[in-house]
Amino acid sequence: MEIRPTNGGCGAEVAGVDLNALSDAQVEAILDAHAEYGVVFFRDQELTPDTQLAAAERFGPINVNRFFSRVATQPRVAEVLKEAHHPNNIGGGWHTDHSYDQLPAMGSMLYAIDVPAHGGDTMFANMYKAYESLSDGLKRTLEGLSAVHSSRHVFGPGGYHEQRRDGRYENAEQATQDAVHPVVIRHPRSGRPALYVNRAFTLHIDGWTVEESQPLLQYLYGVGGRPEHTCRFRWERGSVAFWDNRATWHYALDDYPGETRRMHRVTIDGGELSAYAA
Repeated sequence: MEIRPTNGGCGAEVAGVDLNALSDAQVEAILDAHAEYGVVFFRDQELTPDTQLAAAERFGPINVNRFFSRVATQPRVAEVLKEAHHPNNIGGGWHTDHSYDQLPAMGSMLYAIDVPAHGGDTMFANMYKAYESLSDGLKRTLEGLSAVHSSRHVFGPGGYHEQRRDGRYENAEQATQDAVHPVVIRHPRSGRPALYVNRAFTLHIDGWTVEESQPLLQYLYGVGGRPEHTCRFRWERGSVAFWDNRATWHYALDDYPGETRRMHRVTIDGGELSAYAA
């Protein structure tokens, strides 16, 4: 097995691995790279919904996303689909999966089945580097702050996706929870500080009004998306991206009108996030 960092702000390609036949040593090495680089990429994999699920289970318990449509033959695998008639894709903005849960997901494993002839890449952003780029004064300001995250406005009744009514989401009535997490977390595996707010699901700083929170949050969002903190993954059929939701954001580019992009996603459970203190 060979792990090669990308030339971008995050990510590493893993070569010489068959996700259908992982050894214990390979699992640990991949988890270390996952925590260090934020996202690891694999090429030329042959996965069915059942074997993708089995591969993901090597890294932790499975979290079945309650909002995404499921693969018909394996309901623990979510379908991430944009067909030619869909006006918008899924995940078309910077976000972190499941930050709206009190125990956010550790990671997500996305497998490419159908990809457009051009476009459909995914961007990733490094939240270690985003935090490291802040001034010492701002880092001190963020210590002790928490933020409120929610799925209500995205997946809930009357929310963004329900208004689109295109059949790719379900269970809007289950979008009832809010969660509070530190603005800067200590990564559970690497121990490094990482910025933990995101544009899609973070509502406001805990104890602050939305109006008071916006200038700080918008500044942090701008820092997180700086080009030097990002990498771009070009999908091919059989490619896999396995990202760390505690250390990265991601953004699926919606630049392939009239074409189909079909992926299968398995989400892996995480745990409570603790605050980082220097």
